[in-house]
Amino acid sequence: MAKGVSTPGEDLAKLGTSGAKTFHSPKERSVRKTLPAAKGKTAPNATAQGAETAAAGNPELGLVLDASSESAHGIDVRAQVVSVAGATLKVTYDWGDGSTDGTDAYPGQEVSLKHTYAEVGEYNVKVTVTDAANQAEVVNELPLSTLGSDFTPYAPTRLLDTRDGTGAPRGMVQAYSSAKVKIAGNGKIPAGVTAVALNVTATNTSNPGHVTVFPGGTTRPTTSNVNFVAAQTVPNMVIVPVGKDGTVELYNGSWTPIDLIADITGYFTRTAASGYTPINPVRAVDTRSGQGAPQGQVGGRKTIGVQLGGWYVPNNATAVALNVTVTNPREDGHLTAYPSGQQAPNTSNVNFKAKQTVANSVIVPVGADGKVNIFNGAWAGTDVIVDVVGYYSPDSSGAFMAMAPKRRLDTRSWGEGPMYDGGYIWMPMSTQDKGITGVVLNTTVTNTKADGFLSVAPDPNSLDDYANGTKVFPPRPTASTLNWTAGTTVPNLVQASTGNTGIVDFWNQSWDTADLIIDMFGYYDTK
Repeated sequence: MAKGVSTPGEDLAKLGTSGAKTFHSPKERSVRKTLPAAKGKTAPNATAQGAETAAAGNPELGLVLDASSESAHGIDVRAQVVSVAGATLKVTYDWGDGSTDGTDAYPGQEVSLKHTYAEVGEYNVKVTVTDAANQAEVVNELPLSTLGSDFTPYAPTRLLDTRDGTGAPRGMVQAYSSAKVKIAGNGKIPAGVTAVALNVTATNTSNPGHVTVFPGGTTRPTTSNVNFVAAQTVPNMVIVPVGKDGTVELYNGSWTPIDLIADITGYFTRTAASGYTPINPVRAVDTRSGQGAPQGQVGGRKTIGVQLGGWYVPNNATAVALNVTVTNPREDGHLTAYPSGQQAPNTSNVNFKAKQTVANSVIVPVGADGKVNIFNGAWAGTDVIVDVVGYYSPDSSGAFMAMAPKRRLDTRSWGEGPMYDGGYIWMPMSTQDKGITGVVLNTTVTNTKADGFLSVAPDPNSLDDYANGTKVFPPRPTASTLNWTAGTTVPNLVQASTGNTGIVDFWNQSWDTADLIIDMFGYYDTK
C-alpha cells in the first residue's frame, strides 16, 4: 500500500540559498574616534607592545566587514580586525533590530557571528571594535537584507489575456514560444518584487501540450505548470520568481498556438509583510452536505460567503491558501474567489465543463470580516468544496525561498512503478532542516486508469521509522488536492505542510493505479 523515496535527497536549505546575496564594506569605511583617557590611571590591558603604540593610539585600527545570507531570516557577518596593537580587543555587533552581540578578538583575527531576524527586510549592521588600551574605537557599517520574502495580497487582477491584448500583443501564443508579462511596477506591484502568485489559464487549445512559467530572461526549465489536451481550458496556480528584468514568461509547449490568461492574487518582497503558516488540510465547505455553507448547489451567477477568519485561520490572516473543487456542475462555467466587501473581479480560479469534477489551488485575500466569497460564473448550479491548506499573516514567520524548479519524482521512470490504488507514496522534503515548514510543489497525475483524486498531507512517521520497520499507517486524508477522470492528465499547485517529521505523503484516492509527477518550486523557512 505504500512506496517511498527512502533517501532525503538534496538539502533544501542549500538549494534555496544557491543564489545567496553577499555584502561587503572595506576598511576605508571605518569611522574612528578617540575614547577619553582615564585620568591618572594606566590604560587597562596595557602591554609592552601596547605602551609603544599608545602615543599613536593604534592608528591602523579598522574593520573589514563581509556578510552572506544563510537562510530566509539568517545572516552571517564576518568582521576582520585590523590592528597593530597586541592588546585584546572588544568587538560588538549591533544588528539593527534592537539586539546586540559581543566577543573578544585579537589583532588580525576574523570574527564571525550569525544572527536570525524575526522579520525579513533590510537592516544596517554596525560593528564596533574597541581598543581600550589605546583609548581608540572604530565603527564600520554594513547595509544588508535577508534572503526570504514575505507575501502581500493583491486584489485579483488580470495581467495577461492574449485574447484581447491585455498585458501583451493581441493574438495567440505561437507553438514553442513565450508570452512575457510585466510584473514589477505593473499597477501597484512594487519594483522590488521577488516572486508572484498567478493563476495561469490555457484556453483555445487545439492539441495536447503544457505551459511552463519561469522568471523572465532566464533559461526555461524542463518542468511544467499547466497540462492540457485539445479543446480543454485548464487553470493552475503558480508561484514563480520574477526575473531581474521585472517579468515572467509563459511558454507554450504545444505544437499549435494557444491563448494564455494570467491573474495575480499576490506578490512577494524582501520587506516585512505576511509570512506563511501551512496547516494540515481541513475541509471548510462542502455544499453537498451543508458543511460551512447552505446545503445545495450554488446557483447560477450566485455567490456564497465562506467564514475563515476566527475559524480555520487567525482573525489577522491577510490571505488564505485554499484548494477549491467543483463537482456535479450542470453546465460549463467558472468559479471566482475574491475577498468579501469587494465586487467580483473579471478573473477566474476554476474552469469546468458540465458534469466535470475539477480542483484548483487558490490564494486569495481575506476580507475585513474574515470571509472569502466564491462566485459561480455559470448560468446553472454546481456543488463547491473548499479545503484550507494554509494562511498568510503578520504573525506567521514562514518566508518564501524560491529555488530553481526541480523535478523531485516521476513514477513513470523511477523504477518502482505507478502509485498503488488506495495507497500512498511518502517523500522526505525537509528532514535536514526543521525550520522549513512547507514546500511549494506542482503535482501532476497522468496515466489514470479510473476516476479518483490526490490527497497530500504530512506523514507522522520519521525516516528512522521507515528504515526500522516501526512506522504506523498514516490516517487517510479526506481533503483533495486534484481530481481526475480516467484517461486524463491533471496538474495542481500544492503548498504542502512538512509536519513534524519533514516527510510528505501523496495519496492515490482511486480504485486503480496512476502515475505521479512532482516538481518543486520553493519552500517556506522560519529561520
